[in-house]
Amino acid sequence: MKKRILYAAWGGLFLICAGLGFVSEPAGWVRGILTAVSLLFFLPPALLLREADTHKKPQTAAFIGYLAALSLGLTILLLALNILSAFWSEQAGMFLHGLLTVVSAPMMASGYWVLSLFLWACLLISSLTIRKKTGRG
Repeated sequence: MKKRILYAAWGGLFLICAGLGFVSEPAGWVRGILTAVSLLFFLPPALLLREADTHKKPQTAAFIGYLAALSLGLTILLLALNILSAFWSEQAGMFLHGLLTVVSAPMMASGYWVLSLFLWACLLISSLTIRKKTGRG
């Protein structure tokens, strides 16, 4: 599969997850669909990493690794700020929650935060492994 298509699919799934992250308290089959879409979000980068490993393309692995590290870092920062915002104004809390919903789109859409964080960490570790194998780690 072409890299452009995978990147476009990944971007599209990010936008879908970002929008679905604002659905409040889904239940039943809606919750299942949100979780499935959130899991599907991680398929394009996994395929990109597989292609990077097969064709010895450490720059693709590095790009995905940087995105994974950025997502994990911003998520941790925004989670901490969201907790601290309990002492701030309601507007600040709503703004930070909205920012967290967009930055951590698959996490907020699925509702199973640990699953999304785990999959981002898997992308990060996989990208580091591929870069190490190609001698650019």
